[in-house]
Amino acid sequence: MIRDGKIWVANTDGGEQLYMLPNMANRHGLVAGATGTGKTVTLKVLAESFSDMGVPVFMADVKGDIAGMLSAGTDSEDMQRRIAKFGLAEAGFSYQGYPVNFWDIYGEKGIQLRTTVSEFGPMLLARVLELNELQTDILSIVYRIADDNDLLLVDLKDLKAMLNFVQENAKEFQAEYGRMSSASIGAIMRALVSLETAGGDVFFGETALNINDWLAVGAGGKGMINILDSESLINSGKLYSTFLLWLLSELFETLPEVGDMAKPKMVFFFDEAHLLFKDAPKALLEKVEQVVKLVRSKGVGVYFCTQNPRDIPDGVLAQLGNKIQHGLRAYTPSDQKAVKAAAESFRANPEFNTYETILNLGTGEAVVSFLDEKGIPTVAQKANILPPQTRMAAISDAEREQAVKGSLLYSKYANAYDPESAYEFLVRRGLELQAEAEKAAQEAAEAKEAERIAKEEAKAAERAEREAQKAKEREEREAQREAEKAEREAQREKEKAEKAKIQAAKTVGNTVVGTVGREVGKTVGGKFGSFGKTLGGNVGASLGRGLFSTLFKK
Repeated sequence: MIRDGKIWVANTDGGEQLYMLPNMANRHGLVAGATGTGKTVTLKVLAESFSDMGVPVFMADVKGDIAGMLSAGTDSEDMQRRIAKFGLAEAGFSYQGYPVNFWDIYGEKGIQLRTTVSEFGPMLLARVLELNELQTDILSIVYRIADDNDLLLVDLKDLKAMLNFVQENAKEFQAEYGRMSSASIGAIMRALVSLETAGGDVFFGETALNINDWLAVGAGGKGMINILDSESLINSGKLYSTFLLWLLSELFETLPEVGDMAKPKMVFFFDEAHLLFKDAPKALLEKVEQVVKLVRSKGVGVYFCTQNPRDIPDGVLAQLGNKIQHGLRAYTPSDQKAVKAAAESFRANPEFNTYETILNLGTGEAVVSFLDEKGIPTVAQKANILPPQTRMAAISDAEREQAVKGSLLYSKYANAYDPESAYEFLVRRGLELQAEAEKAAQEAAEAKEAERIAKEEAKAAERAEREAQKAKEREEREAQREAEKAEREAQREKEKAEKAKIQAAKTVGNTVVGTVGREVGKTVGGKFGSFGKTLGGNVGASLGRGLFSTLFKK
C-alpha cells in the first residue's frame, strides 16, 4: 500500500510501519525464503504498491497464483484478523483487482510473446543451446556475417539457413572470419532443432515484443502488471532464465538514461532467480552483473526472488539494496552456513539475533532492511508482511481468456508474420544460383551438342570427301581398265587382222603353190617321163607349198 508517498510493506511486532522509499526502489532488491514462507504474498504486496504509484511491473508466474492479481481478494476471518492487526481499515485498505496483461511464450495462456533471433543475441542463445566456447564463438561469427551482409535473423529457420550458407561457403569466409569446422556448425544445428522442438519456433519471430508496450498504465493511472505465464516454461530452465535475462538486457539497451528518479519507470520481479545463474558461463555472469549495476540509471528496479541468497552471485547480490528475508531451514551444516551468510548480509540489530530469527520465522514473517534517504541499508527488522488486496488463489481459464482477448495489445501480437529475412534471401539466392547453373549446364549441353554435330558433320564431310576420292579413283581405274581393255581389244583385233592376212596369204600361197607345183610337175613330168606325171600331181603341190611356206614365214 502507498502511505505518505511511501511503499508500506510490513509492520514490526511493536507496530512500527516499515517503508520502502520510491526513489530508492530502483536500487534493486531481494525476496528470499524457503518454500511456503510467504514469498509470493510479498511479491504481490510490492507489485500492488508499485502499480498504485503508476509504475508498470513485470512478474513471472511460476505456480499460477500470481494471476490472481487480476481480481479482487475475498474476505475471510483470517483476512479480518490481519486487517485489524495492521490497522489497514483506517489506512484505506480495500479488496481490488489490478490492470493485468497476461503473456505466454507459447501463446496458450497469454498474449503471444516473441522476439527475433537478432534481438536475442548470440551469447544468450548459446546459453539456451548449451554450446561450448568454440561453438559459441562460431555462432557469434554467423551473427556477424549476417549483419555484414544485411541479412535479418528473425526466426530459427533464418539462423539455420545462415548456418548452412556459412558451411557451404566456409572457405570463402575463412580469410576474414577464421576457420569454422563443419562439426561445430553441425552441433549448433542439432541444438537448434532441439530448441525448435521445445517451442523455440513460436518464441522467435515477428511481431517481436516492443518493450515500450510494457511501460503503459491502466485504468485509474495504475501501472500495468505484465504477468508471464511460466508454469510450462519453468520446465525448460535454460529457456526461462535466458528469456528473463534477455528482457533485462532489452530494457538496458532500449531505455534512455534518466539517473535517479522520484519513482522507478518499471520494476521487474524475477521468480526462481537461481535458474538465472545456474551453470551460467563466466562471461554471461559478468554481463548480468554489469546490467544490474547500470540498469538502475535507466529507472528500472530489479527484484530477485529465490529460496536462498547464496543462489545469487556475490557481484549481483551486492547490488541489491532492499532485502526481505523470509524463513530458512537449516537441517545440514551446509544449510546452517547458508543461513549464517544470509544473516550476515544484514546490518546487525542489537535487539535480536538475526541468525536465530531467520531460522524461526513463521509464514508471512521476514527480516527486512530497506535503503534510507541516503541510500544506506537500515538495520535488520523482524516484521510481518501486509496482506495483498488481490485474490490469493489462481483464476479460472474463462477469466484468463477474457482478460487476454480484452487487452489492447492482443490484436497487435496475436498473429505472427514472416518478413523478408535471411531464409527468404538465401532461398531466392539458391534458386537463382540453381537457375544460373541449370542455364549454364543447358548452354554447355547445347554447346557440346553443337560441337558433336559439327564433329559429325566434319566426319561426314570427310567421309564424303573420301568417298568422292575413292569414286574418282574407281572411275580412273575403271577408265584405265577400259582403256587398257580397249587397247587390248584393238591389239587383239590388230593381231587377229594380221593373222587373217597371214592366213589369207597362206591360203592364197597354198593355192598358188599348189597350182604352180602341179604346173611344174606337169612340165617336169613331161620332160622326165612317167616320173613327171607322178610329180606333177600331189607331190608337186606339196613341194610348192613347202617352198612358199618357207618364203612367207616371218
